[in-house]
Amino acid sequence: MQSQPPSNQTQTKPDGMEVKRRTLLRSLVTKLGSVSEQTRAEALNELRFISKQDSDSRHIMAEAGAIPYLAETLYSSSHAAQENAAAALLNLSITCRESLMSTRGLLDAIAHALRHHSSSTSPATVQSTAATLHSLLVNESYRPIIGSKRDIIHSLIEIVKTRNSQARSIKDALKALFGIALYPLNRQQIINLGGVQPLFSLIVNDGRIGIVEDATAVIAQIAGCEESSEEFKKSKGVSVLVDFLDMGTGWSAQVKENAVAALLNLVSYGRESVGKEVREAGLKVADGVAHVAQNGSTKGKRKAVALLKVLLEGNVVRDSPFYSLLNESNLSF
Repeated sequence: MQSQPPSNQTQTKPDGMEVKRRTLLRSLVTKLGSVSEQTRAEALNELRFISKQDSDSRHIMAEAGAIPYLAETLYSSSHAAQENAAAALLNLSITCRESLMSTRGLLDAIAHALRHHSSSTSPATVQSTAATLHSLLVNESYRPIIGSKRDIIHSLIEIVKTRNSQARSIKDALKALFGIALYPLNRQQIINLGGVQPLFSLIVNDGRIGIVEDATAVIAQIAGCEESSEEFKKSKGVSVLVDFLDMGTGWSAQVKENAVAALLNLVSYGRESVGKEVREAGLKVADGVAHVAQNGSTKGKRKAVALLKVLLEGNVVRDSPFYSLLNESNLSF
């Protein structure tokens, strides 16, 4: 008996499903350009849901031209439309970063949404757009591009310093600022736009651990440039950071590691005057720095040992509790 060719039924079924999915998504994207507000709203809501639930749909949406429509919707006066568009953009940013960054006007639309954080933009839209920035900033090559948008940085700082900003909005703004500050040349931009004082005011006046962790992470990055010295002096930044390392305080391990990183960056990149202040103030909390060196993450341990060496300047006798710590090969900087 002649053998029959293998059935391709199992192959055609997913192809058919794929065709249906593409047809549906293209139809929804087309509806975003409808003259009917209700049609646009329904399409936006469905695209938001699909982009969250079905990661494979995101590239299809991008290829179908959804991103320009979504970006334009960030200018809408409708909070529901804003929120659906912003959430869809956030979902797309997980897998379609290049498509978003190559869309003309996207960053301007995000800047607009952030700039009006206390007026026409809803808190949920602020949060999603800031989170989209953080997602895009995972790509190192996008950091100088986003950092060149002064309006974005200024708006993120304003969100941080505005008293009635929601905690979630502040956290998302801080995460975006952290991503921006990872690129060294952006740090001066944040400083020039007045970012240092609001960050220190936030950590002094806000006791929420998560927000303090995020704020000190941004501060640690900003400290890594010479221009930080004067602004940190104005904000009494060194004393604030040193207080985090006091063994009598109950700050989280992450806050303590961020404080260590910030102080080390000030010594490494700042002017001699601020380096001297760090050495004098830091000696008071050498035990706290040593605690991070013994119990922190791998990176935290290395930075804490390096800071201890700066604070003690080689003046450690053999019977000092710091001697063995500074001479352990696995903790050498």
